[in-house]
Amino acid sequence: MTERSRPSAAEDALGDAPPPPPRALLSGLMWREIAYLLANFPLGVAAFVVVLVWLTLGIGLSITVVGLPLLATGLLACRQYGRLERARAAALLGVRIAEPSPLRPREQGFFPWLWTCLKDPVAWRHALFAFVRLPWVLLTFTVVLVLLVVGWPVLPWAARWLSNVDRAMVRALLSPSDELERRIAELESDRVTVTDTAAADLRRIERDLHDGAQARLVALAMGLGLAKEKLLEDPQAAAAMVDEAHGEVKLALQELRDLARGIHPAILTDRGLGPALSSLAGRCTVPVTTSVDLDERPAPAIEGIAYFTVSELLQNVSKHSAARQASVEVWRAADRLLILVSDDGRGGARLDGGSGMAGLAGRLGSVDGLFVLDSPVGGPTRVTAELPWRARTEPAAASRGR
Repeated sequence: MTERSRPSAAEDALGDAPPPPPRALLSGLMWREIAYLLANFPLGVAAFVVVLVWLTLGIGLSITVVGLPLLATGLLACRQYGRLERARAAALLGVRIAEPSPLRPREQGFFPWLWTCLKDPVAWRHALFAFVRLPWVLLTFTVVLVLLVVGWPVLPWAARWLSNVDRAMVRALLSPSDELERRIAELESDRVTVTDTAAADLRRIERDLHDGAQARLVALAMGLGLAKEKLLEDPQAAAAMVDEAHGEVKLALQELRDLARGIHPAILTDRGLGPALSSLAGRCTVPVTTSVDLDERPAPAIEGIAYFTVSELLQNVSKHSAARQASVEVWRAADRLLILVSDDGRGGARLDGGSGMAGLAGRLGSVDGLFVLDSPVGGPTRVTAELPWRARTEPAAASRGR
C-alpha cells in the first residue's frame, strides 16, 4: 500500500471540468439552469442595492466612529452572500467551489478584528461580484423570460450559453485564491506541528536530564560526601566509594554524550550527512548499506531533519521489520533532497500504525517536505522522504572551515 503524508490538493472535478454541452429541452439540467438564471434577477438586484447602500454609507461615514465598523460588518455580510451563491451554483449549475478560509485575527480585540475584516480580499471579491452583475442579471432574466414564451426551440442552447457565463463569473470571483488559501491552510497546520514537536523535544530533553545524568550526578555528590566523611576513619572504604563515584561519572558523561547526540550529533556537524548516516547504519541491528550522492552539504536545518528522519526509520527497521537487510540512499534532484529507506522485512507499515510514521510525516510536512510510504503486507517496505534543498550560507561554510 502507498500512503502520502500530504497529497496535492486538487480542485473539484465539476469545478474544473469544461461546461457540459446543451441537453434536450426537457432535461433536468436545462431546467435547473433556467431556474438559476431566473433567480439571478431578484437576488442580483437585492445584492446590488445592499452593496451600493453599504458602500455609500460605510465610505461616507469612514471619517466617523461608526464608518469603519459598518464597512467591516458589510464585508462579513458579503462573505455570507458569497456562500449563498456558491451553494446555489453547486445545486443548480454543478459548479462546486471550495469555501475560503475563515477570518482569523492574529490578536484578540476589536481593532485586530476590524483590520482583518477590512483587508479581507475574499469579501471584497464577493462585493465586486454583487456589484458588477446587475446588467447581466437584467439581460439574462429578460432573454430567458422571452424565450420561454416565444423561442422555446432555442432555449436549451441559450440557457447553456448564458449559464456558462455565470459559471465563469462564479469561478472567477467566488473562488478562494487557490494557491494562497492552500498555502495558508498548510502553514497553519505546519505551525501547530512545529510547535508541538518543539514542545515534545523539550520535554524529552528535560526528562532525560532529570532521570539520567542529573540523578547520577546527585548520587555522585552524595557518594563523594560520604567518602569525605570516611576518609580519615576508614581510608579503604573511602577509596572504594571514590572508585564507585568514578564509575558514576563515566556513566553520567556517557548519558550526556547520548543526549547531546540526540539533540544534534557532533559527527553530523563536523563531517556531514554521509559519515553521520554511516554511523547510524552501524548502530542498526539490521545490516544497512548507505549511499549519499551530494555535491555539497545542505543547510544545517535540512541536514538535521534528514539525519533524524533516517534515524527514526532505521529504528523502525530494527524494532518492527524483521528484515535481513536494509538500505539508505540520499541524493539531490534539482531543488529537492531525496531520501529512500528500504528493507526486505514483513511490511504492513502504516501511517496510523503507531510506529511513529505519522509524526515523522508531520515533521517533514512542516518544512514543505513529502513523505511516501509503500509497505505491502509481506514486504518489502520503501519509504521516500523529500525535503526542499537549501544551500549552506557562507558564514556556516566559513565556520565549518575553521
